[in-house]
Amino acid sequence: MEIKKENRQWLDNLNLPHPIVIAGPCSAETEKQVLETAHLLKNTDTNVFRAGIWKPRTRPGGFEGVGEIGLPWLQKVKEETGLLTTTEVGNAHHVELALKHKVDILWIGARTTVNPFVTQEIADALKGVDIPVLVKNPVNPDLPLWLGAVERFYAAGIQQLGVIHRGFSTYKSTHYRNSPKWQIAIELKKEFPNLPLILDPSHICGRRDTILDVSQTALDLNYDGFMVETHIDPDNAWSDAKQQITPARLEEITKELKIRQQHSTKEEFQQKLNLFRRELDLIDTNLIDLLKDRMGISAEIGALKHKENVSILQSARWADILKNMIEKGAKNGLNKEFVEQIFKAIHVESIKIQHEIK
Repeated sequence: MEIKKENRQWLDNLNLPHPIVIAGPCSAETEKQVLETAHLLKNTDTNVFRAGIWKPRTRPGGFEGVGEIGLPWLQKVKEETGLLTTTEVGNAHHVELALKHKVDILWIGARTTVNPFVTQEIADALKGVDIPVLVKNPVNPDLPLWLGAVERFYAAGIQQLGVIHRGFSTYKSTHYRNSPKWQIAIELKKEFPNLPLILDPSHICGRRDTILDVSQTALDLNYDGFMVETHIDPDNAWSDAKQQITPARLEEITKELKIRQQHSTKEEFQQKLNLFRRELDLIDTNLIDLLKDRMGISAEIGALKHKENVSILQSARWADILKNMIEKGAKNGLNKEFVEQIFKAIHVESIKIQHEIK
């Protein structure tokens, strides 16, 4: 897959003075709710109106969307406000209905991205259609799976593409509803810099009070825009009430966000930046040397265990190491999750090295 500038024309042709803003309710509930929200949003920086017509629920019995009857409401939004429209499609039939009702942009949800069979079915249904398709990351942190879904649409001839970062599910209770795992999105952007990358802070945060901070992080990482769940009465929304904001709050957030410059021509800035970068390069080299030494010691320990017929995994010892490193990290101002991830990776590699000793 070779993503070129032509594949982001749907976004570039909008000639926006700011990152793209896609906003609207998690679910289309009533025609009145949809239209009232849209009319309030047209006076903000919103460019595209979003609303879920079909809602995949984790368990049956919950509100699963109004279905086809909501699609004419999106047509009215476009007619009355001039906003483009977008909705999620989960199968080929959804595609057929959305196209019939002139939806401008389609997005693929996280539960669909994780299923290559369904993704391919949707891609096949879109062959020969010139419409932007945005692919949300899969539920699990799997970059190849995310890119694989994009590739299916690319192979089907879809020229206008983009991805939505909505975070990744975790079995642990964290600060986020879905852990952002920024490094995965950064890897994607590094591999395909022309592929528009849009943040879904609503699903990452799971609550409205942290949306601004997460959105600013995305801007600092050069994201192309946001998809924010916005409702006229969030507390009484039929789905995902806690993470939705009002159009007025959306306007406040977009005004507070700071767009960073890509570069600075100031000589003093460049000199300081180069010094910091050289310092980082030295530290990174030292880290590699230290890791090499550590793995060398792990190999020696593995040989000793093998000789004495001692099991490789020492659970109590590992638990003490992790606990101590997290505590030392905290005393030095390091994030617990960051330290935990680093030492778990080191431990996995150490076990692997010891296991390979014969």
